[in-house]
Amino acid sequence: MSLEEPGRAWVFGDDIDTDQITPSRFIVSTDPEELATNAFNDLRPEFSANVADGEFVVAGENFGSGSSREHAPLSLIGAGVDGVVAQSFARIFFRNAINLGLPVMICPDADQIDDGDEISIDLDAGTVHNHKVDETYNAEPLPSFLQDLVDEGGLKPYTRKKLDTSP
Repeated sequence: MSLEEPGRAWVFGDDIDTDQITPSRFIVSTDPEELATNAFNDLRPEFSANVADGEFVVAGENFGSGSSREHAPLSLIGAGVDGVVAQSFARIFFRNAINLGLPVMICPDADQIDDGDEISIDLDAGTVHNHKVDETYNAEPLPSFLQDLVDEGGLKPYTRKKLDTSP
């Protein structure tokens, strides 16, 4: 999957936990669009009002640590985020994102991306392109079985498609 259209990078640091992504006091729904209204509310209050479809979250080490709730990736999906690029992810967030169809990429050079840079990602090639400085960074491509989940929009649509026996 290639997300070739450049989108703005919203850059965050290390150890961004799920309560910083979606503060627990706002978890009264599982509706992605409702959750999106409070994404990063305490950390960057301007995020939910200004993020646009096709933009990216970029972070340092250990993005998504904390709770195993799916609300954090759901809020990013609801906000229209096209993907998350980080130097590393908490394992449970990484898998929740994939299960929900949110593209995630481990990119050791994510710290080279500045807030507001225009980036695009190629999940198949395992690259992140920073259009502002015209540099491409290597990332870890997803294994094909995980890429299939993301391509289908997550685990539920993937499973429905696999179980569909209609002609």
